[in-house]
Amino acid sequence: MNSPSLQLDTNGKLRHFLTIEGLSRQHLTEILDVAESFATVGDKSVKKVPLLRGKTIINLFFETSTRTRTTFELAASRLSADVQSINIATSATSKGESLLDMLHNLEAMHCDMFVVRHAESGAAHFIAQHVAPHVSVINAGDGRHAHPTQAMLDMFTIRRHKGDFAALKVAIVGDVLHSRVARSQIHALNTLGVGELRIVGPKTLIPTTFGALGTHIFHDMARGLEGVDVVIMLRLQKERMQGALIPSEGEYFARYGLTEEKLAQAKADAIVMHPGPINRGVEIASSVADGPQSVILEQVSNGLAVRMAVMSMVLGRQAEAARAEESK
Repeated sequence: MNSPSLQLDTNGKLRHFLTIEGLSRQHLTEILDVAESFATVGDKSVKKVPLLRGKTIINLFFETSTRTRTTFELAASRLSADVQSINIATSATSKGESLLDMLHNLEAMHCDMFVVRHAESGAAHFIAQHVAPHVSVINAGDGRHAHPTQAMLDMFTIRRHKGDFAALKVAIVGDVLHSRVARSQIHALNTLGVGELRIVGPKTLIPTTFGALGTHIFHDMARGLEGVDVVIMLRLQKERMQGALIPSEGEYFARYGLTEEKLAQAKADAIVMHPGPINRGVEIASSVADGPQSVILEQVSNGLAVRMAVMSMVLGRQAEAARAEESK
């Protein structure tokens, strides 16, 4: 599922955005740089730019996520695209129509992009393999596999606060086993050349294979947070767990919940992140989530700029190709 050839066109530009894997540092840096140019759009009296006027973007959310869907809708709207979100629970697929039949019907309505969220790993790749050549696909989260725009908004937030990734120590803490966000973050941080990447959590929630991804694994939180610049907390995904992977939420919080005392092990100017939604008193104390080192709400704001960047880069590539064809 990490084939870069599927994501890139013949000129090496993004055609789809499905996963961080296989993309170069140059690709990721370009996304961050373009996002920087969109970061102040929300501060303007007219919160729109005309880059995608005339384009149609369809949100296909087979898995609910109000925040992610809303940020994609707002990002498309601020780029002046027409955007439609399909309620999959009441769509034709629930009446027996196949996924591919639904996609081809939507393509016949002259849409330009699908933003896909699905509970099955690889769903966005499957759709990207079967769409028409003029249609692009963005993965808004698939199973345990990837959530690339979340990872890139996290990278954008880190770069804005800390600058050069090579000088940083970053700790990802919690339920790595079930987290597509963590997988995308690990690939992004490694590609951007982070100085040291740590994974912190109980043995039951950290796959042994993650040691081969350029990470240092810690099961003791105090040691794992010692001297880090960035602390990324993960949601405890109880709905994906099979069996008793943790004794209780209370014991989990006692050992791996981020409190002010545990955060004191990190650098004094360390930032605290969380992809959300937050389980207060389970992964993180409210005093930390709402504290001076937290950048959690900034992550939400930065999500708009990053998703605008990805959409504009992918659909802007189409416009460039069309102009080049016309000039021949």
